[in-house]
Amino acid sequence: MTVTYSSYLKVDELLQCQHPLSDGPEHDEMLFIIIHQSYELWFKQVLHELDFLMGLFNGGEKYRALHTLKRIDTIYRTLIQQVDILETLTPLEFMSFRDRLSTASGFQSYQFRELEFVYGAKDAKKLENYPRGSEHRARLEKRLEAPTLWDAFLNFLAKEGHKIPASVLNRDYSQVAEPSSAVQNVLIDVYRNDPLISEICEALVDIDTSLQQWRYRHVKMVERTIGSKMGTGGSSGVGYLQGTLFRPVFPDLWAIRSEF
Repeated sequence: MTVTYSSYLKVDELLQCQHPLSDGPEHDEMLFIIIHQSYELWFKQVLHELDFLMGLFNGGEKYRALHTLKRIDTIYRTLIQQVDILETLTPLEFMSFRDRLSTASGFQSYQFRELEFVYGAKDAKKLENYPRGSEHRARLEKRLEAPTLWDAFLNFLAKEGHKIPASVLNRDYSQVAEPSSAVQNVLIDVYRNDPLISEICEALVDIDTSLQQWRYRHVKMVERTIGSKMGTGGSSGVGYLQGTLFRPVFPDLWAIRSEF
């Protein structure tokens, strides 16, 4: 069978995945669906890249790790830009179909929860939103128990000869990692004496910065669309989202900024 553009990319199947539920349907529901479906595709790619990146760290492949970090950050910059499109949706336009979302909420995105776990925001309570025995819960349970990106990076530093405490390397991966003064001392030494690894550190900071920018843009987009109303699916909406702002993914890398 000849491979064509459409057959390779499954274009026909892809274009059948948009099903507005509003009467008519409302014109703007299509935009809402496509934007969020594209987010899920990008989440899939970021998870793909993060798993690859952790493998590169485990294998000590510095240059490819740096390249992959830059790619991930570029994807997040694209996600930030997509908020511009969502912001063209006025409150009235969103309300024209919002009730059709019923109990559906972005908080139910299991890929987004996977990303949170990979970045270290471990919280077993978040599993409760997914039925026991379901594929989505199994994926999250696996991520909950697995090392984070930061764990993979610290193990990489240890293999490079840097003195990362054993208690940090052998911690309980299902818990949130605490900032470490010992790790911060190692990072300061890296910045002063290892240009390539310090560049990797800065690439991690770039991703952290882009994540915080994306959260902020998302909060402001939701606020300008629904104000202080309860979010879809019964979530607290803007109030919850505001509580996630300015929480760094890699706090040790931020803590050392005043030490130079």
